[in-house]
Amino acid sequence: MGAAFSGLTLRGRFLLVTGLALAAASLALSQRDLLRVALFLVALPLVAMLVVSRTRYRLTCGRVLEPSRVPAGVAATVLLRLENVSRLPSGVLLMEDALPYALGRRPRFVLDRVPPGITREVRYRARADVRGRYQVGPLVVRLTDPFGLSRVTRSFSSVDELVVTPAVTPLPRIRLGGDWATGGDTSSRALATSGSDDATTREYRHGDDLRKVHWRSTARMGELMVRQEEHRLQSRATVLLDGRAGAHRGEGPGSSFEWAVSAAASIAVSLAQQGFGLRVLADTGQDLVPHPGPVSEGVVLEVLAGVGTSKSTVLTPAVTQLRQSGLEGALVAVLGLLSAHDTDELVRLRQGSGRCVAVLIDAGTWTARHGPRGDAEQSARRLEAAGWRVLRISHGTTLAAVWPLAGVHGPTVGVSG
Repeated sequence: MGAAFSGLTLRGRFLLVTGLALAAASLALSQRDLLRVALFLVALPLVAMLVVSRTRYRLTCGRVLEPSRVPAGVAATVLLRLENVSRLPSGVLLMEDALPYALGRRPRFVLDRVPPGITREVRYRARADVRGRYQVGPLVVRLTDPFGLSRVTRSFSSVDELVVTPAVTPLPRIRLGGDWATGGDTSSRALATSGSDDATTREYRHGDDLRKVHWRSTARMGELMVRQEEHRLQSRATVLLDGRAGAHRGEGPGSSFEWAVSAAASIAVSLAQQGFGLRVLADTGQDLVPHPGPVSEGVVLEVLAGVGTSKSTVLTPAVTQLRQSGLEGALVAVLGLLSAHDTDELVRLRQGSGRCVAVLIDAGTWTARHGPRGDAEQSARRLEAAGWRVLRISHGTTLAAVWPLAGVHGPTVGVSG
């Protein structure tokens, strides 16, 4: 019975129940006039339900996110376009766009009758304070009769994705240092810097441009030689994000893990703007950016928008991956709480003249009861003794304030909030 009258609104059900009650009273009192009123009250919502359910209307819906990627805490505008492509005007339309809880309350709109071929637009704003990938939609449309007695619900299938990226802090430009690498093989770079004419030439290969023939070397060598183009030097850097759940404290957007993600995003964006060949590595050893090299800021931010904590308890997978693939250029590690084993791994990782920077987060200061600072300080001192440049981070510290200390000429000290 309830399913049969599910299309009635609260007003329609009230009229139906009232009509049935009056009908019963009119029969008991033998009042024909009262019976006519009762029949009218019963028939009105039933006829409205029949008309609305049989109405053949066709609507199309389009949604535009402006923009589709926003930083955490910044609102995006959602534009909905609803077009009536049928030959009949629609009734009153009640619209509701589905949103996850993090984006706020579901927006609801009321549109008067939409004539055939006419498009109506509505806008609303969606904002998330927590980074992530959020599904916007589908749009639900409810068609009602002019009296509001009955409604029919229709749902569109189209959805869109709003990417909320980590908050990025503008960082001062510093000379990070580290090794330089070429865009091609390293042997050609070594030859190109030797200074001799022969160092930048090689034997002619089928298909080489004849305009690149080096005639002096050809005469001396007795065979056709071409100029070897030098590859542009490019600085490389690796950003390591420690996402172990046990290495961080706090919950939600104010946790130390969210601070670490924001710091990694800020550092990666700053290095990408300086033209670094960038690699972003997780504590599990996974490359978060699939193809290390020159990457855009958008790629890095979209990847970090969806990163979460890991179940790993040690940094061994990341350290092993760095050893196997080779540590080229500078390494910037955004680290949580470290055990003695983790510190040993990082100490052994530091080799040669490569620049290693540790953004060491004292996650214990993110809780109401601060954890022991001695462990974090001991890890910092051991890393510094091994040649790491350590930036000490406590709750309230801003990355922009300590980042200059990571430069080549910066002091090896940290700043606490």
